[in-house]
Amino acid sequence: MSTPAALLLAGADGRFDASLFTPAALGSHDPFGADRLVAYNGSDGIAAGVVRTSASFAIEDFPHIEMLVVHAGKVLLHSAEPSAEPALELAPGASAVIGRGSTFKLEAEPGTLWAFCAVKRAAAGAEPGLTLLDPRAMLSPSAAPEPQILIGPEPQCRSRNAFEDDACDLRIGVWDSTPYRRHGRPHKLHELMHLVEGSVTLEGADGSRLTAGPGATLFVAQGTPCAWHSTAYVRKFYAVK
Repeated sequence: MSTPAALLLAGADGRFDASLFTPAALGSHDPFGADRLVAYNGSDGIAAGVVRTSASFAIEDFPHIEMLVVHAGKVLLHSAEPSAEPALELAPGASAVIGRGSTFKLEAEPGTLWAFCAVKRAAAGAEPGLTLLDPRAMLSPSAAPEPQILIGPEPQCRSRNAFEDDACDLRIGVWDSTPYRRHGRPHKLHELMHLVEGSVTLEGADGSRLTAGPGATLFVAQGTPCAWHSTAYVRKFYAVK
């Protein structure tokens, strides 16, 4: 299993460091298993990485929950649910969530790449469906970092959950914040973050720095020591567990 780390899954241009990834399926029924590259695979059932594919899939009873963020190519998602909206078309920068138990078709253009965060051990009770994340969603005030770890003024933070699964304590949505800086501490949750606007530098306990800007997708494992430094407004998609 993987050790806690802060990882750049993919840049805005779709490039990624292949040395960080291992080809692996998320189980024997993973429909994207042949095309999946895993950067983090936790003992608690959470995984993160990228999928690189040019294929089409007809899927029944999707075996896990997966958030995907497209970095190259295009993805078309067609839900089989009677009440579903028309097909979701995901160009680079777009994100959606596939619920466990979903029946759908996925078509990927040649050279498609998406970053993902998946929960493999969803509790009993499927929640099928496809959820599109709206980068311009209206947000509500949310908690700022603890005062004792802030360096400078308290930021104004807002968020909105677009998808929640209480059984496995998973929340996916949109967050934004004014600039701030904080001291390092172990990351409280597993988090995939895709930067819609702004940039951030994450600094490890060893002084290493991971800087990412708009269009980049990162994954920070629970327990990873890191500090946060942003000098401008930041808006991101998130998946936290």
